[in-house]
Amino acid sequence: MDASAGVAGDMLLGALVDAGADLDAVQRAVDAVIPGAVRLVQTPVTRAGLRAVKLGVEVLTDDPPHRMWRAVGGLIAEGGLPTRVRQDALAVFARLADAEGQVHGIPAENVHFHEAGALDAIADVVGVCAALHELGVATVTAGEVALGSGRVTAAHGELPVPAPAVTQLARGWRVRAGGPGELTTPTGMALLTALSAECADLPPMTVEAVGVGAGTRDTPGRPNVTRVVLGTAAPDPPPDGGGEAALLLEANVDDLDPRLWPGILARLLSAGAADAWLVPILMKKGRPAHTLSALCHPQRAAPLRDVIFAETTTIGVREQVLRKYALPRAWVDVPVPGGTVGVKIAHRHGVILQVTPEFDEVAELAARQARPQRLVLAEAAAAAVDAGLTVGGSLPAHARTIQAR
Repeated sequence: MDASAGVAGDMLLGALVDAGADLDAVQRAVDAVIPGAVRLVQTPVTRAGLRAVKLGVEVLTDDPPHRMWRAVGGLIAEGGLPTRVRQDALAVFARLADAEGQVHGIPAENVHFHEAGALDAIADVVGVCAALHELGVATVTAGEVALGSGRVTAAHGELPVPAPAVTQLARGWRVRAGGPGELTTPTGMALLTALSAECADLPPMTVEAVGVGAGTRDTPGRPNVTRVVLGTAAPDPPPDGGGEAALLLEANVDDLDPRLWPGILARLLSAGAADAWLVPILMKKGRPAHTLSALCHPQRAAPLRDVIFAETTTIGVREQVLRKYALPRAWVDVPVPGGTVGVKIAHRHGVILQVTPEFDEVAELAARQARPQRLVLAEAAAAAVDAGLTVGGSLPAHARTIQAR
């Protein structure tokens, strides 16, 4: 997200639609939360000579209500949105409530939204979260934000720019004035900071799409736009030039029925995880818990995140980029009494380093024959030796390559 000229909710949504998000799908997500209340309209415009998309929010009711945070959260939670869209939208409004609570000296749950609680702002927040989901965005970053300068009239009267809520939301972020007027709104700043993994300049990537969203004003000499750049991450290679990028997703859970864990691990693997596991931990106040971990390629993170949010009770997932080194793998079927069993081989430069019969096939064959698994496993290991599949031996020419996940 490029907010170097400022950011507002409608500008960011316009940029995502311009980058390829399906406006009809975004409208359906908004309708799920506030049915029949607003219509999203896409219009091509220019700002200081640059082409952009103006995303208008037409309010279809004569008296749009202002709502408290609890009411807004209830609408989003009960709207039937996809898990990630719901979680992201709630996170954005939670940041807004916290900032407004800090400004007015009241608990976040008692915040009465004005601009942020209006129908158009709900449409902006839900629309942006739905558009990111529609585009398949796994991670978001944003750099320095232009906030503006001067004064602006709001529901509480005349306020300095940047608005008090914007300065609260900007804590920990690189910002600058960037020009006169209100360049960044509370909704825009909440979206950017809640959805971005870090404040950073454009990361290494292969660019696939660019979107430009327009603000209302057309200021000569300064394009009033927010941009998004979509691409596939291209992490810097390690000094030795080896390995491949991997992402580790983790969540600490202390309130889940332990009988559910085997199914959750299986669903993570079927959703694209290279590996998934549990580690017992002790959390605050002495609570026994588990850390759920899933390892995957960075491009496969989104569906795994959805599984974790849908299948567990966690309210957050942390992620870190790793570098994974894996031996090449191959597969050979060996004959055993009553059938065959696949043997997985790890090798390097054509030399076998590991030989392991596939246990699922051992268990299936043992069940069909009503025999102990340990006997079938021993027969498969002996058959591998008979086939010349031993540590230190050469990889046979007929071995089938296994693509690592």
